[in-house]
Amino acid sequence: MPRYRDVFRIPEFTPLFLSGSAQSAAQNVAGLGLATLVYRSTGSPLLSALALFGPALAQLVGATTLLSAADRLPPRAALGGVALLFAAVTAAQALPGLPVAAAFALLFLQGLAGSLVGGVRYGLLNEILPRESFLLGRSVLNMSVGVCQIAGFATGGVLLAWLSPRGALLAGAALYLAGALLAYRGLSARAPRAAGRPSPAETWRTNARLWSSPARRRVYLSLWVPNGLIVGCESLFVPYAPERAGLLFSCAAVGMLAGDTVVGRFVPPAWRARLAAPLQALLAAPYLLFVLRPGLPLAVLAITVSAVGYAASLLYQERLTRLVPDELSGHALGLHASGMLALQGLSAALAGGLAQLSSPATAMTLLACGSLAVTASLAARERRTRKSAEPGTVNLVPRSRW
Repeated sequence: MPRYRDVFRIPEFTPLFLSGSAQSAAQNVAGLGLATLVYRSTGSPLLSALALFGPALAQLVGATTLLSAADRLPPRAALGGVALLFAAVTAAQALPGLPVAAAFALLFLQGLAGSLVGGVRYGLLNEILPRESFLLGRSVLNMSVGVCQIAGFATGGVLLAWLSPRGALLAGAALYLAGALLAYRGLSARAPRAAGRPSPAETWRTNARLWSSPARRRVYLSLWVPNGLIVGCESLFVPYAPERAGLLFSCAAVGMLAGDTVVGRFVPPAWRARLAAPLQALLAAPYLLFVLRPGLPLAVLAITVSAVGYAASLLYQERLTRLVPDELSGHALGLHASGMLALQGLSAALAGGLAQLSSPATAMTLLACGSLAVTASLAARERRTRKSAEPGTVNLVPRSRW
């Protein structure tokens, strides 16, 4: 079984890891700063949730118009250029007197450009690593997200206390610049994975081809919906505990880091298919406790345990890479990333709306129930499909077929 040290011995993995980590930390620091700034200005849980996860909604537009570029742009230039754009947008959001509407317009621009990042980064990861190391490499990237969330939200909380929300935004812009520099200096110049010009029409055609397989559809829905609804719960941390939101986000990151570490390194291949659905159930179940409006200690425990379930995404991503040809791996993984973020944004909007009508705790409970229902439905469909398959066959589409 591959080990963590093995992937870091591959030369280009380390700069890809570091540039992604810098951007993840930037997103967390700046997101917490903007969400707090908007909440202080408006007092709206809905707008606060959208400020934190709003760019994800623009991913839906990017996934239907720009995603074909993920395999048709040089990876180093694409990753560095988008990081520079993020730095400029984040710095602009820190301008004093910037209207809330203008801040959200900049968020939309950021999300639109960000729809390319997942496809470019994970497609490049698929090129850099041997196939047997993909799950481990993806686990390491997920772990870096967890660590950067811990550090990013903790740093954001400190910056909010010592400086201001605008200080957190400027720190985020600096981290985005660092990510761009790491990409330009550490990654080699590679040709695009696919020929041709990117276009909305090509994006639509490839999306339709990816969506045409029932097996891929189930994987995409499993990656998008249950997790997205729980991110909607997390989008309410600021209104649920305005002075302790950074702590709650950090605890979620700790749980996610623990889950990714165990699943990515220690779970044998034979167990992976059976663990995906139970992990997603674990992701949602602890949030049912919020019907009791728990205090901080119980909320911290529930959130930490819940986030272990995010490791299910690793298992579904590995399954997805087996269902698509190599030349479209960037587009396929980009569709996963954009769809996931879009569902997170929609869930944040839904969570904020429910919280406005009831309370943050009630909204979290309802979203958790929805996540559990979707997980159970998809797992039941997968079991029926496997039972109907012929003995000795694997219920996956071969890599050479669509």
